[in-house]
Amino acid sequence: MGLTSNKVLVLAIVLAVLLFVGTVWWWPRLSRRTWWAVVGRVGLLLVTQLSVFVCVALAVNQAFGFYADWADLFGREKGQGVVVNHTVGRGSGGPLEVVGTSPVTDQGSAQPQVGGQIQKIDVFGRRTRIATPAYVYLPPEYFQSAYRTRTFPVAVVLTGYPGTAEALVDKLNYPRTARELAKDGRMQPMILVMLRPTVAPPRDTECVDIPGGPQTESFFAKDLPNAVRAHYRAGGKPGSWGIIGDSTGGYCALKLAMHHPDAYAAGAGLSPYYKAPHDPTTGDLFHGDELLRRRADLLWFIKHQPAPDTSLLVTSSKAGESNYKTTLKFIERVQATNLTRISSIILESGGHNFNTWRREIPAALQWMSGRLNEG
Repeated sequence: MGLTSNKVLVLAIVLAVLLFVGTVWWWPRLSRRTWWAVVGRVGLLLVTQLSVFVCVALAVNQAFGFYADWADLFGREKGQGVVVNHTVGRGSGGPLEVVGTSPVTDQGSAQPQVGGQIQKIDVFGRRTRIATPAYVYLPPEYFQSAYRTRTFPVAVVLTGYPGTAEALVDKLNYPRTARELAKDGRMQPMILVMLRPTVAPPRDTECVDIPGGPQTESFFAKDLPNAVRAHYRAGGKPGSWGIIGDSTGGYCALKLAMHHPDAYAAGAGLSPYYKAPHDPTTGDLFHGDELLRRRADLLWFIKHQPAPDTSLLVTSSKAGESNYKTTLKFIERVQATNLTRISSIILESGGHNFNTWRREIPAALQWMSGRLNEG
């Protein structure tokens, strides 16, 4: 049974209830002042509280999608990470392979021309030799005969760290939200490419081209768009690609749009931060390269580098988000440029969590749709 399985959560709850009942039942028998009775009482309390903690942890992980499975939780992820000197393109000879398909949930029909389709893919970077899984949402129009010659704008959607790509589909509901917004005429039909920014798990690469390490920024700026365009009717003209993410993914989205405006015409950061951290999950990202370190600081970049011709969206909350003051400072600095465009969503309150981002995603997708060309 998987870490996110409902059966695991139910089993943990049942075990916690049984331990609670057992504690009540055995407590009178352990009321004596002997050493074994004291040890028994301590043991029952410890095991019961531990079981309650496990239940809460499992429920929180299901709600927020921090870890996908047991291997992910314990740092022994089975999925392929960075591939060095790898022959790109297994089987089909291309940079992208579809490994599974499914309909969009709650759409009332399994036919893709009615509700769209979600495809699970493997992407192989020809330049960077990075391989990573992802999900692609294709809107209903993609399968309709009236649109058979049309290319579609694309939004790359990134999770936070450690995050799972599955959470973008079934927790943050990006495909369903995009379908409903397009159906109501509030945004144009778009292809969504959903994945983790962590393409070299378990390391948090922060979308940096690490000297002597994974070239993550180049993967997202070059390899990923090229792979998607080679397989799908995805926009190839300037201004047809955007990128959006939350937390770490939000930082990456802003940075990629700022560093590569030729690749991404719009970047939206939901609860982003503005500077790559240095901690045990990242390790040394810059290896003494001071310019690389400064370029990864978005406040420094927007002040000291030529303003990029791109559109940016940032979000925060007056209460509940630690990035509020920094976000206001970033907005002020972008406004001082003559070329970069900045928009914001500022909530009165909202924490750094899925519930907050679900409140922001519809408006963010509408904003992005209005800034991308058809292809």
